[in-house]
Amino acid sequence: MSVVRDLILQADDDLRYPTSGELRTMVDFLDQGAMRVSVVNVLTENEKKIVDESAKQLFGRKPEYVAPGGNAYGQRQRAQCLRDYSWYLRLITYGVLAGSTEMIQEIGLVGAREMYNSLGVPMPGMVEAMKCMKEASLSLLSEQQVKLTSPYFDFLIQGMQTST
Repeated sequence: MSVVRDLILQADDDLRYPTSGELRTMVDFLDQGAMRVSVVNVLTENEKKIVDESAKQLFGRKPEYVAPGGNAYGQRQRAQCLRDYSWYLRLITYGVLAGSTEMIQEIGLVGAREMYNSLGVPMPGMVEAMKCMKEASLSLLSEQQVKLTSPYFDFLIQGMQTST
């Protein structure tokens, strides 16, 4: 769930104290706490802007998605797509805060894959949507914040690509 929790549980499972390397990892994670919170604040405060820009980018690249017969055609379907963008952005913020991809994996990839497959939503479209959301999100962050945040988007995108 978080770097610190995971390292402590691993040491406990092995019936040992955390190693000096594990302790350094914890210190590094804790030192980044203020930046993690700052990233989450930026993403949360700009959720609508990020979602709107992501949709604009995606539907500009893939106009067939909003054309008759497309998965985002019509007000209801489009609203559902935008809801999903917000949902994934929230999962990214959880990952940034925890320093872990566990929730992204369990909620955002495993559960969603089953849902999208049952609804007939093409995963390549979701991959492209998450790439657009990554671009829109990272454009609001400093270089240092981008380095911290980008791996969580990459994990999500890679996970979606392997499920296509």
